[in-house]
Amino acid sequence: MPKTTTNQYIAQQPAPPETLTRLLAETGVTINGNAPWDIQVYEESVYRDVLTKGTLGLGQAFIEGRWDCKRLDEFFHRVMRADIDEKMGGMAKLTLLGEVIRHTLFNLQAPHRAYQVAQQHYDIGNDVFEAMLDSSMSYSCAYWQHANTLEEAQFNKLDMICQKLDLQPGDRVLEIGCGWGGLARHMAKHYGVQVVGITVSVEQQTVAKERCAGLPVDIQLKDYRELHGQFDKIVSVGMFEHVGQKNYAMYFETAHRLLKDNGLFLLHTIGNHRTALHTDAWIDRYIFPNGKVPSASEISQAIEQKFLIEDWHNFGPDYDRTLMAWWDKFNRAWPELQFKYDESFYRMWKYYLMCCAGYFRARQGQLWQLVLSKRQSNRMYRSMRPAPAS
Repeated sequence: MPKTTTNQYIAQQPAPPETLTRLLAETGVTINGNAPWDIQVYEESVYRDVLTKGTLGLGQAFIEGRWDCKRLDEFFHRVMRADIDEKMGGMAKLTLLGEVIRHTLFNLQAPHRAYQVAQQHYDIGNDVFEAMLDSSMSYSCAYWQHANTLEEAQFNKLDMICQKLDLQPGDRVLEIGCGWGGLARHMAKHYGVQVVGITVSVEQQTVAKERCAGLPVDIQLKDYRELHGQFDKIVSVGMFEHVGQKNYAMYFETAHRLLKDNGLFLLHTIGNHRTALHTDAWIDRYIFPNGKVPSASEISQAIEQKFLIEDWHNFGPDYDRTLMAWWDKFNRAWPELQFKYDESFYRMWKYYLMCCAGYFRARQGQLWQLVLSKRQSNRMYRSMRPAPAS
């Protein structure tokens, strides 16, 4: 069988609709072009799915191998920088409207739904996360200012949180959304505090208990709305994105009730550059069901008359670098992982990490750490940023 030349192959690719070509013109992305960020479309059905289902159709087609791109992260950066998703028309607008209605009318993060994200995402298999993350199993943005490796950047992030909370030996600390126990272990081991950590993931609870064995750490399988007691400090890292706008008031009321009057609460969350009434349909379907990234105004409105803002720190660009580091580790581990996970999973995970990297690179996504206190507090709080290691 004669070998197909590149020119012959390109000639066989389906021609794109003028609508998509025009939309992408301002981004520097060419369909079936030669730049690394240009997408190569193999089936005409891709265009139909994008025009009718928007980002959901685009992502599904990628998982199925109907289009590809050498630099997927840069493709997303360029598309999101130009806000192409907001300029889509036709049936894609109707799909988007359906998402808005779903998020507006229904409480997608109600207590009976709280464990869904764990079942679909966090419990897929610890081997994936062990391969992708650093040794602390930190599944949130690292802090790269004084770091050269993912390991250093995540250690610095954990330590910065402890310093911002002014942890003192004997403090009783609540961690809402403790993941695999990396921060709980760090706080107990390096700062001599007692930690109660909660998670909605069975897999995370199992690993966190093992990692924190012998330390004053109690890892519980529990939703935040079930909590009782009093704590000197509260911290929540990468969990607020699962709370949902209908529950923001309840979330902060719960934290306010649990925090001692002189305590501090650190909230570490992804933030969106503007208020959106929905989440990305592909992310909602395949990665984080029922999630919602807050805007600055949504957070500030929700904490009003509950907390004062002592510090608001944004280091969103660090998430781009974190995600690319995760992708590099996952990709290098794939030869071992592929015996358990199929090619569709590989393409789904690649799409997830690359579209998120593009989201932060385009500055649609931010990463915020807020330090909050009660008005009743009589402590003087000084904002801090860690100095480089000596």
